Amino acid sequence: MFPLILASASPRRLDLLAQIGIVPAAVDPADADETPFTRELPGPHAARLAELKARAVAARHPGAFILAADTVVSCGRRILPKAETEQQARSCIRLLSGRRHRVLGGVCVIAPDGRMVQRLVTTVVTFKHLDNAEIEAYIASGEWDGKAGGYAIQGRAAVFVRQLSGSYSNVVGLPLYETDGILRGLGHGVG
Repeated sequence: MFPLILASASPRRLDLLAQIGIVPAAVDPADADETPFTRELPGPHAARLAELKARAVAARHPGAFILAADTVVSCGRRILPKAETEQQARSCIRLLSGRRHRVLGGVCVIAPDGRMVQRLVTTVVTFKHLDNAEIEAYIASGEWDGKAGGYAIQGRAAVFVRQLSGSYSNVVGLPLYETDGILRGLGHGVG
C-alpha cells in the first residue's frame, strides 16, 4: 500500500477525507503562487493550481500518491480572492448577495508510477439578498478569514445559501465523489 500525501494545509480538506475514511500518511502543503494569470478564467485557474501543487509535492515524496486541490469562487469571469482582510471579505459578500456564483474545485492526483488524473468540479451557489446587518454580523464573526470568496458554507454562511446545484463538499473544499473515484481508479485503497 502506497502512502497518500495531502498537498494542502486546509483543515477542511483533512476533515472531508476523514469523512470518507481516508487518513493521509502526511500533510505537506505546497508553497504555490496563487495569483491568477492575466485574463485567466476561473476554471483553468483552479485546475492549474491543483496541478502545480501536486507536482511540487510529488517531487518531495517519490513512491506516494499525491492529492492536491484548489477551490476558486467566481462571479462571472471574476475570480474572488481568499479573503485576508475585513474589507476583502465585505466586498466579496456584497458582490455575492442576491446573486448566483460558481465554486470551482480543481483536484489533481499523482500516482506513485507518475500517472496523473485531474478533475474540475463546478458547483453553482445562489445567495439570498443580504442586508447590511447580516453582512456586518458575518464579518464580525471572523469566519471569512482565508476563505475563497470570503465565506465558509459549512459555518454561519449556510443561512445565506438559497440554492445549491452540485457538490456540497466541493464548496467546503474538496469534491469527495470525484476525489474518491480518482483515487480508486489509480489503485489507492484497492485490493
